Amino acid sequence: MSFDASQKLPQQVARGIVLIVGAMFVTSVQDVVFKVFSSSLPLGQIFALRALLAIPLLMALAWGQGLRLTVWRHALSTWTLTRSVFVTLLFLAFYGAIPFVSLSVLGAGTYTAPIFVALLSALFISEPIRRSGWLAIFVGFAGVLVLLQPGTDAFSLWTTLPVLGAVFYAMAHVITRLKCQDVPLVAMALSLKLVMMGAGLVISGAVLLWRPDAEIVAANPYLLAAWQPVGVWEWSILGGLAVLTVVIGLGIAGAYKAAAPSTVATFEYSYLIFAALWDVVFFQTHPSGASILGMLLIVGAGVMVLRGGGDGLGR
Repeated sequence: MSFDASQKLPQQVARGIVLIVGAMFVTSVQDVVFKVFSSSLPLGQIFALRALLAIPLLMALAWGQGLRLTVWRHALSTWTLTRSVFVTLLFLAFYGAIPFVSLSVLGAGTYTAPIFVALLSALFISEPIRRSGWLAIFVGFAGVLVLLQPGTDAFSLWTTLPVLGAVFYAMAHVITRLKCQDVPLVAMALSLKLVMMGAGLVISGAVLLWRPDAEIVAANPYLLAAWQPVGVWEWSILGGLAVLTVVIGLGIAGAYKAAAPSTVATFEYSYLIFAALWDVVFFQTHPSGASILGMLLIVGAGVMVLRGGGDGLGR
């Protein structure tokens, strides 16, 4: 895979920051609903039905923008679908762990993404990493180790999933910035929902083919249960999630089209503020001293990446 680093890209930093902070607030609200709702329906069913409800909303937006036919061409283009696959892998990693890990820890693991953005930009578009950048990478990974505490009783394999998701997230951002500039936001959102619906159906189909033992299903109903009946309450929650996911998808895609990935990714850390607040308010979960220190190191690393990278990936 190669990119043309010489292409001229827009720099609307203020717009990008406003969009990403707003998207992070809406994301945190969605994640609270998702965490509570995870006890009602399995992951594959939520993914498939939420996307199914979101697609008509996106089509209505496309029609309103005069993109009745071209939206499908953009949504199904190679680079747009590739971006959607990476974002879907992120969501599978994040939401697969959401019943087992606090929102703030999940968010901190996911938002190691700026570190991976710096590494991937150096690898794929020949964007050099300065000494401050390498220091940021070291500090960021130190933060991950402090946060996850491998080798101790506090460590869980579930906490590693958001870090893996961060790699996919970073790759999606680089692709958004350098290969999707001419793709309408609604088309990128539609592409993502199509891929997410497919992922939900694949997961559900795999569970049906596997047919795990009842004891295993009872221990992990969120991941392994078959589809459950959906009543009026469940449909209303899924409808709300569909609206939120459309807003989030448009906001994130718009932010990464407007400004450099390293700039936008740094302001994604605002999610941690919202997540920590919701953990206390809704789940009575207070972060430990090690978790707070790890988060601060990760946030500090992101800020160092921004300061060391100038205008970021598109300069």
